[in-house]
Amino acid sequence: MRAVTWQGKRDVRLETVPDPRIEQPTDAVIRVTSTGLCGSDLHLYEVLTPYMTPGDVLGHEPMGIVEEVGAGVIALKPGDRVVVPFQIACGHCWMCAAGLTTQCETTQVTEEGMGAALFGYSRLYGSVPGGQAEYLRVPQAHYGPIKVPEGPPDDRFLYLSDVLPTAWQAVRYADIPPGGSVAVLGLGPIGDMCCRIALHQGAAQVIGVDLVAERLQRAHARGVEVFDLTDHDSRDELVDAIRTRTKGRGPDAVIDAVGTEAHGSPIARAQQQAAGLLPRAWAAKLHQKAGADRLAALYLAIDLVRRGGTISLSGVYGGAADPLPMMTLFDKQIQLRMGQANVRRWVGDILPLLTDEDPLGVDDFATHRLPLADAPHAYKMFQHKEDGVVKVIMHP
Repeated sequence: MRAVTWQGKRDVRLETVPDPRIEQPTDAVIRVTSTGLCGSDLHLYEVLTPYMTPGDVLGHEPMGIVEEVGAGVIALKPGDRVVVPFQIACGHCWMCAAGLTTQCETTQVTEEGMGAALFGYSRLYGSVPGGQAEYLRVPQAHYGPIKVPEGPPDDRFLYLSDVLPTAWQAVRYADIPPGGSVAVLGLGPIGDMCCRIALHQGAAQVIGVDLVAERLQRAHARGVEVFDLTDHDSRDELVDAIRTRTKGRGPDAVIDAVGTEAHGSPIARAQQQAAGLLPRAWAAKLHQKAGADRLAALYLAIDLVRRGGTISLSGVYGGAADPLPMMTLFDKQIQLRMGQANVRRWVGDILPLLTDEDPLGVDDFATHRLPLADAPHAYKMFQHKEDGVVKVIMHP
């Protein structure tokens, strides 16, 4: 089959790889009909390269048609249409029973000290071949895949794999009070959807911050009050401007939807670039012991949120030696919640919204639809934020 493979820093290629097959009774194999390109994929493209191996199959936002199931998979049959969550979870361990499927004790990558295995996301998360491919082996298929109805286009359901539950959890973790305010830092796919969900759930004031004109315009068109980062000479100036719009206190909650590649962190960016020049084994050790993230978005969130407010992190961070302003966090009595989305925990809340009315605007959420063969161009375009790109869907 053909699949998008990682070959080196900023080097992804469509290659011929072995077809997946049933290896365990709880496996399924699906024929992928649509697969998303996620902002997290860009971390593998640029920052987390020490944990990648040439030939790794990328992607963790697939949906498709079941081709084959193992003997232990009762709820699925060939021909079923399914969305595959980005994490691999068993559904019956203590963590899964607690709703923490990203911490699944059956699939935890204990040798790396990490949580549940993820599709297409480096050796840190099990080196499981991903879904930017023609076919996908799905472990723990007795629990993971979400059956969806025939008829509507893939876009109606595809975002259940990652975007919708990630944004839903970020908003829930933000704990916005009724009629309250929230600022969303970063208006890429997750930040954009966070704004839509917060408005749908009744937030009185949703503020979006970004520096890409098309993303700001897109959010503004849905009722978000937007701030262009480039219009302000300093972080303090931006914070003051937003505080002025929130009764002088700052928003009740801030969602950081940026993560480890934030603009405004030149020293950390230089460290990331330097690590990328080392042999992968050395770079991985350096990252584990002294890795640094570009924390500009998190620092902004800490400055911005009102006293007693909540910061919700959905952006991916991976550095091991990041200096945090603990005195400020403590003094402001800030609540901080974070983590990979526990997809199956939120599906029951989200599915009723994927109706003909489409209140979250999933049908036109994608800005670009491309054949899988155009993956190298898609990655480059997405990283450089060219051509108004927000969300790319690829079709094998």
